Amino acid sequence: MDLTAWLAAHGGIAHRSDAAAHGFSPRHVRAAIRAGDVRRIRAQWVALDSAPDDLTAAAAASGRLTCVSLARRRGWWMPDRVDAGLHLQVGANAHRHRDDARLHWGAPLIDRGARELTASVEDALAHIAVCCSHEEARVIWESAIRVEGLDVEALRLVRWRDQRSRGLADEVVGLSDSGLETIVVVRLSGWGVPVRQQVRLAGRRVDIVIGSHLVIQIDGYAHHSSSAQRGSDVAHDAELRLRGYTVLRFTFGQIVHDWPKVERTLQAAIARGLHLPPGRRT
Repeated sequence: MDLTAWLAAHGGIAHRSDAAAHGFSPRHVRAAIRAGDVRRIRAQWVALDSAPDDLTAAAAASGRLTCVSLARRRGWWMPDRVDAGLHLQVGANAHRHRDDARLHWGAPLIDRGARELTASVEDALAHIAVCCSHEEARVIWESAIRVEGLDVEALRLVRWRDQRSRGLADEVVGLSDSGLETIVVVRLSGWGVPVRQQVRLAGRRVDIVIGSHLVIQIDGYAHHSSSAQRGSDVAHDAELRLRGYTVLRFTFGQIVHDWPKVERTLQAAIARGLHLPPGRRT
C-alpha cells in the first residue's frame, strides 16, 4: 500500500509519526509531498486534498475539534440556531491567527495526545456547557448520551471544572428520544408540575407525561415515514383517550418555530386540569 492509499484508509489525514510507524519513512513522505500526492500541514501532519476541512483546520492550528464542531462530527443533534463555526481545543502552542475559529484554551480533562485531532467527549461536553445557552447545551448533552451510550451516573463523577458543566451533569437524565423532546422538557421544567419522559402507557412508550394524565407526543422532522406507522400512532392515541388520558401532538415546526402557541396550548390544558386524573378535574 502506498502513502496516498494508506491516508485514504485513515480519513485522509495523519500524524507523520503514525505514518512512520506504518513503514512510511520521512524520505518517503517528503517525496510524496514534493510530487504533490499529499500536502504537509505544519510540521507533523500530512493530508490528501480530500481530507475533511475541519480536521485539516485543527491540524493547522495545533488544536483538536471540540464543542459543537465535535458534536457535529459525531452526529449529536443540535438546534439549528447553534453556532456553525469551527471550535478548537488548543494549548499554549496554538496558532492565534485563526480568526475564523472559536478557540477553547486550557488544560483538557482528558489529554488524548499530540496525534489526535478530536477532543474527548468529556472535553467537548464541558466546552458546550460554557459556549452554548443552557437549553442548547442540555439538548446536545442529552443527544450525546444517547449517541455515545454514556452512563449518566458516570458523567456525574467526572471532575468538571466549571459550575455549568457540573449543573448539566446533575440535570441530564438520558431519556430523551430526540432533541425536540429535550427542548420541551427544559421549557416545562419551571412550571411546577411533574414532567416525566418515555413513560410506558397502554403497551407503548410516550414521549412526555405532564402530571399523571396529559400526554405529549412529538412528531419530529422525519416522523411518520409510513402510513402504517401513522395508523399505529392514531390507534394508540385512541386507546389512551379511552383510559382517561388527554393526548396532544406537536410537530417539529410547531416546537421550533411557533413555541408561544404550543406553550399557550399546554397552559390551557393544565388550567383545565387535564394533567390530573379524570376524577380530580372538577
